[in-house]
Amino acid sequence: TLKAGSIEPFLSWVENKVRVDKWSLDAAVGYALRKGLFVRNEMVCTKTLYNYLYQGILGLKPMDLPCVIRHSHKKRHNRQHKRKLGKSIDLRDESVATREEFGHWELDTVRGIKNKSDEVIVSLLERKSRLYVALRCLSAKAVDVKMTLENWLQSLKAVSDVSMLCKTITADNGREFADISTLETEDLSIFFAHPYSPGERGSNERHNGLLRRFIPKGTPIKAVSEETIQRALHWC
Repeated sequence: TLKAGSIEPFLSWVENKVRVDKWSLDAAVGYALRKGLFVRNEMVCTKTLYNYLYQGILGLKPMDLPCVIRHSHKKRHNRQHKRKLGKSIDLRDESVATREEFGHWELDTVRGIKNKSDEVIVSLLERKSRLYVALRCLSAKAVDVKMTLENWLQSLKAVSDVSMLCKTITADNGREFADISTLETEDLSIFFAHPYSPGERGSNERHNGLLRRFIPKGTPIKAVSEETIQRALHWC
């Protein structure tokens, strides 16, 4: 059933952002929250929007969403022989899933071409605010990814108490993250999602999909200007 009619302006705004600007539902909710465009009781969360979508309440179809199409033809993977890199997401405090506290990040990489000499983008998304960060990295090697993440954490210290800004990081099980567990401290815990489970870092995955509109697969990251990356971040 539909929530009180006060959310209708929000739903209309979301429909426009998806149809015209090609945003995902999660990107629309995150932007509205960051900019304070609507009072909280005049909005609904991303999960509710998806429920409205499939119930026919939202004036959109699943095919209107960029990410629904992207995930529809994924290959099945053999779930064996994928070694665990560190602490499982199963050990992460359940409160992280509520998105009520700032400081819990999802981590991934975005690659342009399958070339070991090309740079990659290390992407992070803060779960509560949907703040999205894209960091240029020398390569997908574990040592370079760790260094990029370490430099980012150091940059947070220059701004504020890092223990308030970054409390947990949840990465996938890719071997590029093999070294990041060494960055754990008393205030920072690092977890790893289950192999082949992108939904456990769904917000980051969706924003990476939006980033792909500016950096399509097959585009060398080395050839992507910083201006393009910043423009993509503003749009995400």
